[in-house]
Amino acid sequence: MLIDTYDRVATDLRVSLTDRCNLRCTYCMPEEGLQWLAKPDLLSDDEIVRLVRIAVTQLGITEVRFTGGEPLLRPGLVSIVQQCAALTPRPKMSLTTNGIGLKRTAAALQAAGLDRVNVSLDTLRPDVFKTLTRRDRHHDVLAGLEAARDAGLTPVKVNTVLMPGLNDDEAPDLLAWAVANEYELRFIEQMPLDAQHGWKRDGMITAGDILQSLRTRFALTAEEDGERGSAPAERWLVDGGPHRVGVIASVTRPFCRACDRTRLTADGQVRTCLFAREETDLRGALRSEAPDEEIARLWKLAMWGKKAGSGLDDPSFLQPDRPMSAIGG
Repeated sequence: MLIDTYDRVATDLRVSLTDRCNLRCTYCMPEEGLQWLAKPDLLSDDEIVRLVRIAVTQLGITEVRFTGGEPLLRPGLVSIVQQCAALTPRPKMSLTTNGIGLKRTAAALQAAGLDRVNVSLDTLRPDVFKTLTRRDRHHDVLAGLEAARDAGLTPVKVNTVLMPGLNDDEAPDLLAWAVANEYELRFIEQMPLDAQHGWKRDGMITAGDILQSLRTRFALTAEEDGERGSAPAERWLVDGGPHRVGVIASVTRPFCRACDRTRLTADGQVRTCLFAREETDLRGALRSEAPDEEIARLWKLAMWGKKAGSGLDDPSFLQPDRPMSAIGG
């Protein structure tokens, strides 16, 4: 069991499969991209599956989310999913993706055992998409969403970040579109995880701003107490239901007390939090032929040291050295 000193138990594992991405979102990385991890530094497919197996069979992990970078760029993705689906007990498995390439892979991923997907889409306007991502791929994301829904990777969740002066007026339109297409929309406050370290609290669109905008068109009813559990999104019924919208307010309404996550980077480092500045190396243990029990011990020790919160409200807060693409969302 992955327990910390605040009696939180991690049951949700986020696995970054690559730090590479085929978009250049302004709130994530510079236009020229980043210095990617060298191939020898990345975990192999077999190493990833072994770590997931240890997490599931020895450490109490029940849910696995594959992330990136962009996980669809990982050549062995379908095989990794298939092998993890064969574990006993079988973990619930999901994927966070930008949706490019999902049209051609959704059916294969579902057949391999993937349960559902989260797709990032910040705008309904192709021109704004091009400005935000520096790529003209809006149509590919929409096609990927449709393919995921048709393949049964449901509920299909859409993750949206609103940026001042670009798409901050789109919240009601995005929700209407999501409801019409049977997607579950989740707005995410912009977090200080950009490679440029250009994030500013006073310039971000807050959860309060988002809800105020949505209520100009929709009646929102908060979920009953207890329904949220450890989920990062606060959720509301839209016009009485059954459709829901979520808001992940990592900055203004942190949910650290209920956090049940542990994170594994593409180069085999355990992270206890998105905003952690410390990591624990499991890749070295793997490659020195350490037994499963030793790797599990190192993982437990790392999680035992998890801090009480993200530290975002601390005046001394410093962004992690590694950006979101390297950490895994």
